[in-house]
Amino acid sequence: MDTSTINNIAKFEVAERFIRYVQIDTQSDANSVTFPSTAKQLNLSKVLLNELLEMGVNDAQLDENGYVYGTIPSNTDKNVPVICFCSHVDTSPDCSGSNVKPIVHSNYQGQDIILPDDNSIIIKLSEHKDLADQIGNDIITASGTTLLGADDKAGVAEIMDAARILINNPEIKHGDIKILFTPDEEIGRGVDFVNLQKLGAQFAYTMDGERAGTIEDETFSADSAKVTIHGVSVHPGFAKNKMQSAIKIASKIIDSLPTDRLSPESTSGKEGFVHPTSISGTVEKATIDFIIRDHLTSNLQKHETELEDAVKNIISQYPNTTYTIEIKEQYRNMKEVLDQYPQIMEIGLEAIERAGMNPERRSIRGGTDGSRLSFMGLPCPNVFAGGHAFHGKMEWVSIQDMEKAVKTILHIATLWEEKA
Repeated sequence: MDTSTINNIAKFEVAERFIRYVQIDTQSDANSVTFPSTAKQLNLSKVLLNELLEMGVNDAQLDENGYVYGTIPSNTDKNVPVICFCSHVDTSPDCSGSNVKPIVHSNYQGQDIILPDDNSIIIKLSEHKDLADQIGNDIITASGTTLLGADDKAGVAEIMDAARILINNPEIKHGDIKILFTPDEEIGRGVDFVNLQKLGAQFAYTMDGERAGTIEDETFSADSAKVTIHGVSVHPGFAKNKMQSAIKIASKIIDSLPTDRLSPESTSGKEGFVHPTSISGTVEKATIDFIIRDHLTSNLQKHETELEDAVKNIISQYPNTTYTIEIKEQYRNMKEVLDQYPQIMEIGLEAIERAGMNPERRSIRGGTDGSRLSFMGLPCPNVFAGGHAFHGKMEWVSIQDMEKAVKTILHIATLWEEKA
């Protein structure tokens, strides 16, 4: 099947699938100690398993850790590298994912979109510049009380529809295509228990990006830091010159951090940051959790040193107070791996072009499952899924962009076969 034939596919099911999937609550929970972190994620995974089996992915399985695996067997005599397409089923804990009511705004004409269940939630063209590219398209939003779930149920729906098309159109030549759906990506645990030997892929693409036409080969490198302050608790009636409140000391530490740099609010592009994400505690003991980010892995140590210097400076003013700081590696910039395999990106960019878009190579101020997969031995850039304004009530996606993502998946599959 040539480029024009793929681009002229008459029947997509990606929108119907997406609308069905987002109505299943799959929020993950960073405070949970189970894996997956929430059992409700399995409700979607089971649906996906059954749909894969029904469409003819005969080896599809859901394992004990909540991963869905499947294979579309090769239909060519060529020796083609095994390619995987991956998306995550969970949605962000930052905004409710319960009782999502997807709404299709047909034939969008540039107007601000007022969400019916909360008229104060308005998706404004002036604030969402990418809406200008959607004139005449069909926009899907939630109703105003929840997120939509385009991150990353758009990617899930796109992979599922591409699988259906590949199975039903044997003239599309491809090697073995692997499918992987993961839980808990939003809380950084998405590939903790993935079985790469079972998956059996050589290269992969996460369908988890944003604007149509983009492909990302660079992420932040990421660490976390936990600062624990041990203060001095004394009855407040007799506390003069004795009490050293861990809560107040923690607040002073946060207040001492720079705001004109090294902060999410004041950085962009390749600039890194040190960001407090939670604070909790009592007079006697308080804890601050930080995330530390930079595109240059070597800069993480500098940021961590600056954080600890700030902690030491405040603690030095309280002679009976002590602290500990615990640094943990989270993920690393996948570009360090992907640069060793340039063909992955070359094929991704060409596939986007064949699907009728101007390809754009981008870096992410964040991470994906592909970051960790790349360092686990499965090089994996991130392809657009079409969603926008992730993790909030203004999240939106266009049906036409999801269809372009399906075409991009098909072109990636055929390009690996062509070039084998």
